[in-house]
Amino acid sequence: MKTYDAIVIGSGPGGYPAAIRLGQLKQKTLCIEKDQPGGVCLNWGCIPSKALISTAHLYEKASHSAVMGIKATVELDPNALQDWKEGIVKKLTSGVRSLIKGAGSELMAGTATITGPKTVEVTLADGSKETFEATKGIIIATGATTIEIPTFKFDGKQIIGAKEAVSLREIPKRLLVIGGGIIGLELGMVYQKFGSKLTVVEALPNILTGVDPDCAKVVERRILKLGGTIHTNARALGYERQADGSLLVKIELDGKEQTIPCDVVLVAVGMRPASKGLGLERVGVHIDARGFIPTDKAGRTNIPSIYAVGDVSGPPLLAHKAMKEGEVIADVVAGHKVEKDWVTIPGAIFTDPEIATAGLTEAEAVAKGYEVTVGKFPFAALGKAMAMNETEGFVKVIADKKTKQILGFHIVGPDASTMISEGALALEMAAFLDDVAMTIHPHPTLGEAMMEASAHALGAAIHIANR
Repeated sequence: MKTYDAIVIGSGPGGYPAAIRLGQLKQKTLCIEKDQPGGVCLNWGCIPSKALISTAHLYEKASHSAVMGIKATVELDPNALQDWKEGIVKKLTSGVRSLIKGAGSELMAGTATITGPKTVEVTLADGSKETFEATKGIIIATGATTIEIPTFKFDGKQIIGAKEAVSLREIPKRLLVIGGGIIGLELGMVYQKFGSKLTVVEALPNILTGVDPDCAKVVERRILKLGGTIHTNARALGYERQADGSLLVKIELDGKEQTIPCDVVLVAVGMRPASKGLGLERVGVHIDARGFIPTDKAGRTNIPSIYAVGDVSGPPLLAHKAMKEGEVIADVVAGHKVEKDWVTIPGAIFTDPEIATAGLTEAEAVAKGYEVTVGKFPFAALGKAMAMNETEGFVKVIADKKTKQILGFHIVGPDASTMISEGALALEMAAFLDDVAMTIHPHPTLGEAMMEASAHALGAAIHIANR
């Protein structure tokens, strides 16, 4: 039996940073991956979808650039787009291999099963098996998998999940998305901009549940403006394949059944933790009712030598949360006295316009007993946004009315995903409204909206009327 200090199962956003950090800390480390390095994020999640999203944004902007003095005819080549996207994926997955190796850790292809508190059995491609020991700890970083609906089983062509949706080489004329959450709307809007007639079917009363309602409404209006249809409080019941190859989807809306013709159905109802088949029950690792592996602030499960990071350890299911956990838990395994102690985990939704959040929403703050003050600054009043011809949305800041300490930032608009880092830093540093409002922001930039929103909450905004 070959012995290591640590064994990492999975090389996604949680696993590969853990393996790299452990190598940097001179820990003998084995990282086991059953598929491709980089996990869901690099192979068919974060990165491929953002390549498509940026292309769709550029395509739409170029198609409507006459108002800015550019008259152009643009044509989409789906095959060239996919080739470009796949080149990015290959470059990044190769980079992960190199980074793990460069840090001094080993990457092994195979399927891992935990056979004891410190032992892992790996089944190789040829069916042979090897057993390894981890003297300091095993880190589970297996991520999550797409949820499939029994009445809409994936066929990889017309009934698809996110994995197939980022690899389409033909733009569907009519796309029906089941699920009005982040994945469904991000990818749905991509193909809507490419020319698909978009229909969204959401079982809950609103799309983007859990997001600041004002932010979600801006995205909803945008989808409708582009010609899309959104059905909320609706259930997808099943489908029939028509003689011409199209699909007829049956939904229940307001207690009545109706049918919607389409060509492709994207099922985007969420992700479930990939905790099955790891042998966890055999060694006594606790798994909760939803399939997540509960951990403490040091990433430990109920078995002290076994750790879990990323999606498999619980929400929020975000790559950047997994990355930071991987780094922190690697330090723990190496013997350092550290733990997860962040104030906030920012979120970014790459719809059009983008949505980004950090901290509490207004409703959450009130529910926690705060008396709040709210500042809001629209991009329509910002010179840089006008110059970009992207003026939809706003920056909203939530603060304690008495102390003026910032409780949350919520942005919907251009480059929201980049801007939210300032909000996350403000929360981590326990900043007050004055700290952001009095910080000189360069002009003209989108970031000025952070300053103006904070000043607005204080009644001191310059470029918008104060309450």
